[in-house]
Amino acid sequence: MNFSQRIFALSILILFSGELFSQRENGIIFPRDTSFTPYSAWVNIKNNFPEARIVKPQLPAGVRAKSDLVYATLPNTPYGKRELHLDLFRPEKPGKYPVLLLIHGGGWRSGNKSMDIPLAQQIAAKGYVTAAVEHRLSPEALYPAAVYDIKAAVRFLRANAKKYNIDPKRIAIGGSSAGGQLASLVGASSGVKKFEGTEGNPGVSSAVQAIIDIDGVLDFNTPDEKGKTEEAAKKSAGALWFGTTFNQNSEKWIEASPIQYVGKNTPPMLFVNSALPRFHFGRDSVIAILNKHKIYSEVHTIENTPHPFWLFHPWFDPIVNYIVDFLDKVLK
Repeated sequence: MNFSQRIFALSILILFSGELFSQRENGIIFPRDTSFTPYSAWVNIKNNFPEARIVKPQLPAGVRAKSDLVYATLPNTPYGKRELHLDLFRPEKPGKYPVLLLIHGGGWRSGNKSMDIPLAQQIAAKGYVTAAVEHRLSPEALYPAAVYDIKAAVRFLRANAKKYNIDPKRIAIGGSSAGGQLASLVGASSGVKKFEGTEGNPGVSSAVQAIIDIDGVLDFNTPDEKGKTEEAAKKSAGALWFGTTFNQNSEKWIEASPIQYVGKNTPPMLFVNSALPRFHFGRDSVIAILNKHKIYSEVHTIENTPHPFWLFHPWFDPIVNYIVDFLDKVLK
């Protein structure tokens, strides 16, 4: 398909799907759902949580920033050559620092890496290199493309450890909502070949030494998914990511459940949760497995909170403290 044909096909998709599209600087157009933003999340919660205030990015003193580093290049996607980016933050003071890779939420469909910049900035000020990562979302590529992307991002950080003052033996991964599920899956599936992909630095390890899950589901084999009718499942974020409902292909959903890979080699895990039990699925079972293997874990449930609480004050600062305290324990 040539460029003109791609533009025509994408135009048809716009008319019939309502998707929003964005144009990259290199002229390549690819599908992008922009429905989930801090503002749209605030609109949804402001009546029930009038105290919520959107967290704004603010680069702390002593932290350097580098935006849109290309961590992998995909030469032959349906939309042409695709570059994947991350934003990096690191202490100005020379040293060798642990690194935390952050994955945004948005139902595997929407959101972008800018949503994690405030968290990345503040954690970098505590003595960490942090990275807010872009990955392909479901309008552009179905599961497991996002898993391949995140694994490639981990490999990029390890391969460029010296350049960015990173200790390659101390890499943590974290995420919120869908990003929490991805972080847990990537972190728990170290060595599982089907999730590695072939993107960027394939000879470098994608293993991590700590996992942080902020309201990310760990087990898709739950009544919440199995109980949906086919009609309702059409609107499920998971069904849009997998390209199939749970009832149509439960094996795929179960394969992507982080709990399937938790075991004796899983690194320490931190769980930071809202007050909504729906987003805790699998957590207690995962902790039971970790306890069996004497692997350290922490749980912090913040009462009276909406699901996207990590995007807002007054909950943002406690989240930063929970993450930094945990990383200090397991990585420093």
